[in-house]
Amino acid sequence: MEWTRRAFMKGSGLALFSASFGGTPLFLSRAADAANNPLAHSRRKVLVTIFQRGAMDGLMAVTPFNDTALVEARPNLFMHLTDPKNELTDLDGRFALHPSFAELAPLYKEGRLAIVHGVGSPNKTRSHFDAQDYMENGTPGVKGTRTGWLNRAVGLLGHEGTPFRSVALTRALPRAFYGKEPSIAVDDLRSFGIQMPNDPQGAEQVEEGFEAMYARSAKRLVQRVSRESFDAIELLEKIGVRDYKPVEGANYPNTALGRRMQQIALLIKSDVGLEVAFTETGGWDTHVQQGTTTGSFQRRADEMSKAIAAFWTDLGTYQDDVVLMTMTEFGRTVHQNGSLGTDHGRGSCLFVLGNNVAGGKVHGDVPELLVKDALEDRRDLPVTTDFRSVFADVAGKHLNIDRSHDIAMFPGWEGERFKVMT
Repeated sequence: MEWTRRAFMKGSGLALFSASFGGTPLFLSRAADAANNPLAHSRRKVLVTIFQRGAMDGLMAVTPFNDTALVEARPNLFMHLTDPKNELTDLDGRFALHPSFAELAPLYKEGRLAIVHGVGSPNKTRSHFDAQDYMENGTPGVKGTRTGWLNRAVGLLGHEGTPFRSVALTRALPRAFYGKEPSIAVDDLRSFGIQMPNDPQGAEQVEEGFEAMYARSAKRLVQRVSRESFDAIELLEKIGVRDYKPVEGANYPNTALGRRMQQIALLIKSDVGLEVAFTETGGWDTHVQQGTTTGSFQRRADEMSKAIAAFWTDLGTYQDDVVLMTMTEFGRTVHQNGSLGTDHGRGSCLFVLGNNVAGGKVHGDVPELLVKDALEDRRDLPVTTDFRSVFADVAGKHLNIDRSHDIAMFPGWEGERFKVMT
């Protein structure tokens, strides 16, 4: 039976590897050892990122509850702190956390969770696709960028890695991972293997065919990507993805995001050399029936809050190694629309979680009153913090990337890091 690389990739459940056309990266030299001993690698600092696709309403997630202008702008969406049914968490006397993010409130009070408000892109596009690409590429307004900011960050780490150095728990490789540093993208680690459910002998044939294909291939790219795939599959078999049990108290939601966060925790705790992880959650484009304590926003926030809280509990003693950061392409309009939702806006907020974070604080600059004269284009929460300044501080300090390399991480950017890390 003749097996092509395409057939192997389809049968293995592998989403994609980031492909380099240069020489084989240094971290592949340790791949064979990793397969034989998945615990052979020292613990690494890990940056975990979650992209909230669709544009989260930062003013609903973290609302300035004393803002009378916002009350007028959102007669059906504003949540009053004094209304007991809202169950808002007062964070600092000005901002309150949405009740569906309640699982994050203890982390904020412990000083582990920081919030940056009024954050976004200097580019004013309201296109989801363009804004997401700009954020993942790290080059707002530049459409020709071929590499992602996380891939460039990994290239600046200055040490060799493993096949699981950069992992995206997604259906396709995110643009943030585009570039010369190889990365794995797979929706579910349980399907990352040689699986031929309709053919009992298929898996063995695929494996034999793959080995033969690898041995005879004259193309360096096919050789390298195929070898990486096989090493990664062997390593996953060793760490027992299907048998993993979270620690007591880590109650992941039974959703795609819950599963992905659980599998990221597994990779971290298995010491496979993970350094950058990426996943995503959709459904934040709340044009219609956004709701308050019920509705589309509530469902997304509840899932995300529970997934993050369970992940943090599950890490246990690994918490010191990990920082988690969220992101969304832009925010929503200050005024509600005629469909009881909000439209594409500008500034939003993001969360940063870690033991080395300046937590227990809402950082950033939000106007005291969201009157039209204080808004961007008289309609949107202003972007007062460039997302690159936050990303650079979080990735730079946690992964030990010197400030002098910020220009390499974010080409064309000459700004200062926004201090959200201690």
